Amino acid sequence: MAIRVYIAQFAHETNTFSRLPTTLDDYRRRWLLEGADIAPRFRGTRTEIGGLLDYADKARWELVPGVAANATPSGKLTRETWETIRDRIVERARAAGRVSGAVLALHGAMVTETEDDAEGALLEALRGVLGPAIPIIVTLDLHANATPRMAQHANALISYRTYPHVDQYERAQQAAALLDRILAGKARSQCLVAQPPTLLGVDHGRTVQPGPMRDLLALAERFEHEHGIHVVSIQAGFMPADIEWAGPSVAVAHDPASAERARAIASELSREIWRRRSEETVVYRSIAEVMRAVKADPGTDGPLVIADGTDNPGGGGYGDATNMLRALIAGGVKSAAVGHIYDPECVQAAIRAGVGNPLHASLGGHVDRAFGAPIETEARVQSLSDGAFVNDGPMAKGVRTEMGPTAVLRIGAIEVIVISNRLQNTDLQVFLSQGIDPRKRRTLVVKSVHHFRAAYAPIAREVMIVDSGALCSPDPKRQAYERLRRPIWPLDEVRSPFPAG
Repeated sequence: MAIRVYIAQFAHETNTFSRLPTTLDDYRRRWLLEGADIAPRFRGTRTEIGGLLDYADKARWELVPGVAANATPSGKLTRETWETIRDRIVERARAAGRVSGAVLALHGAMVTETEDDAEGALLEALRGVLGPAIPIIVTLDLHANATPRMAQHANALISYRTYPHVDQYERAQQAAALLDRILAGKARSQCLVAQPPTLLGVDHGRTVQPGPMRDLLALAERFEHEHGIHVVSIQAGFMPADIEWAGPSVAVAHDPASAERARAIASELSREIWRRRSEETVVYRSIAEVMRAVKADPGTDGPLVIADGTDNPGGGGYGDATNMLRALIAGGVKSAAVGHIYDPECVQAAIRAGVGNPLHASLGGHVDRAFGAPIETEARVQSLSDGAFVNDGPMAKGVRTEMGPTAVLRIGAIEVIVISNRLQNTDLQVFLSQGIDPRKRRTLVVKSVHHFRAAYAPIAREVMIVDSGALCSPDPKRQAYERLRRPIWPLDEVRSPFPAG
């Protein structure tokens, strides 16, 4: 009898402090696909779905594609958005008839107007259709806020092990391989989640440089070699989510006979997360510090890459904060490029002006002026495009990205890419697709906090992270949490939950 595997994706990293609700249109701007439309979009890509397609070809599985849905991080999903995509996933699973198993590519930090634990609710609904005997394997983002409900309804939670996330393909292959073993009768699997009382930890999951996350992952891999332990995942958590379960966690997929050992492993790793909770490998700089570095340009090869980390659309930032750009303009900086500013209205004004023509721009700062008012400036329209490109860097290679109608404005000697679809800069094609060679600019500003490193660190003479005062602050004390479990570090004084010794 042929092995039929149901697959689906429903991804969102929800910043509950954002004032931008997440709608169906936000999914359509990135992707919202069903059934037969899924495979052509992702075959040959370094994504979870690309990994599942390749594994299925090798194993001769029949894949039953449900829905593939992904949107740029922002505020809570509207009830309509959540229920529409949830119901499509569940109904397609019901319509599929007999399936041998399921693999879902989720994020793990989705919050909706009606569900604080959206992935847990989705898995519960899917389990209700498939029944208790059908194995469900789930891949998660490294920044998932994993919950007991997710673990209850999944046979395994498998999180990325890289940040920047360049192992999506490998984690999907790992998920498929575990499912294969279960279906062959070579393994049984259930899952548990443990969480220390901390909102921050494991260096936010950074794996580029030595630090607590890399050490914990090495320890997790060692545990995976033990009999009956299938997968040990470390989640760094997603801090700007005002829900009970926000923060680092450990997920262990194990044979039911190894439950006691799995609990011991989760406890040991939770203790280590707690012990090293304050370790950080990255320092946020002020705009003044960054501008001193810009002006002290040594003239050596490569650009200074400045990541506007607190306005990171990949963490729910609005992507239109203006404080860093304002400083570059005031400083008369030469040979600089900014990728990018989110401002659909400014793009339309540039289209009306036309390429080569002057434009009085009211640029950025429209979502929340507290993060920098619009910049009123004279500019010249350097180019216009549809903003589409295919990623060719280490992260999401082969995936088509849509910036939407896009304009490049020249303000003095600064080139500013202005986009209509809010997204994070993770690939050199953001610049290259607009006729800007980032390797030949002395200063680059990217709207990102860490993912940019995969593509930009190799070309940079130096990388700096700037705190421009926008939404994605690294300090949780700047936000008002109401639903988060308490007490929790660093918001409260917390006694160690782990016995000494």
